[in-house]
Amino acid sequence: MATRTELQTSPVKASIPFLSRLSLSQRRNVIGYIFIMPFILGVIFWVLIPALVAVYLTFHQWNLISPPRFVGTANIEALFRDPILPISLRATFVYTIVSVPLGLVFSFFLATLINRQFKGISIFRTIFYLPSIIPAVAGALLWAWMYNTEFGLINVFIRALGGPKIPWLQDPAWAIPAFIIVSLWGVGGSMIIFLAGLQGIPDIYYEAAEIDGAGKWAKFFNITLPLMSPIFFFNLVIGFINSFQAFVNALLITDGGPQNSTLFLVLYIYRSAFSSLKMGYAATLSWVLFFILMALSFLVFRYIGSRVYYEHPGD
Repeated sequence: MATRTELQTSPVKASIPFLSRLSLSQRRNVIGYIFIMPFILGVIFWVLIPALVAVYLTFHQWNLISPPRFVGTANIEALFRDPILPISLRATFVYTIVSVPLGLVFSFFLATLINRQFKGISIFRTIFYLPSIIPAVAGALLWAWMYNTEFGLINVFIRALGGPKIPWLQDPAWAIPAFIIVSLWGVGGSMIIFLAGLQGIPDIYYEAAEIDGAGKWAKFFNITLPLMSPIFFFNLVIGFINSFQAFVNALLITDGGPQNSTLFLVLYIYRSAFSSLKMGYAATLSWVLFFILMALSFLVFRYIGSRVYYEHPGD
């Protein structure tokens, strides 16, 4: 009869024979690396290799047909002569600066509304969260119909109230506000994160504040907001990254128009690569996006991250 030790080690020896020659700690390390290998391979094939290819293409000219041709720093120099790049950067920055703070405030407001316990609250949570999981293409087509000047639902409602027709997608002055409204429609993801943070605040803090005579607003500003600052910080960083990568709605709703007012940077990279067939210049633009996000992340962590309150900073 096999001993207990033999029964425990025989499957490992049968499946991976070389493990039997390793110590227990070495076997644990090998098995650990095997489990994380999908993530490591994903980083190599989907992050590291594309980044190296982008560096290579930055110094080459390639139209997807003929072989890449070395052009030195010509693509980098073209950035300073490109009249479309400032327009694209301006549209991206305006959209980000307005949509991200509004999205934080709106999602936190919704989270406070649904942070209740009564019959049917799960229905409201589902309704508020549902728009964030609608496929991007379906959502873009839905909003394109709603923004239609003649028979769109929004203008029908405005005209019913006696207002004028608004050329949401034809006037550059209204295009960015239209996209900001679309971004507010999909704040369900950050709302759920805020809700989790609100439900994680211990009730003992509020009870102690009530004993000291604190009112609702005092508890909100002195307990809720400080303890929620890590959640605000996380959603702020993710919001900046996502807003700078706005692409699907701009492509399907306006295709960058009118007058390039919604030509966000990622859409401009896509146009340069697959419409103009300038893969080298598109790679250069992608590095511009990378350095912008890196600089913004540094500023956010430097000037806002230091003000975040952590309940147990030493743990």
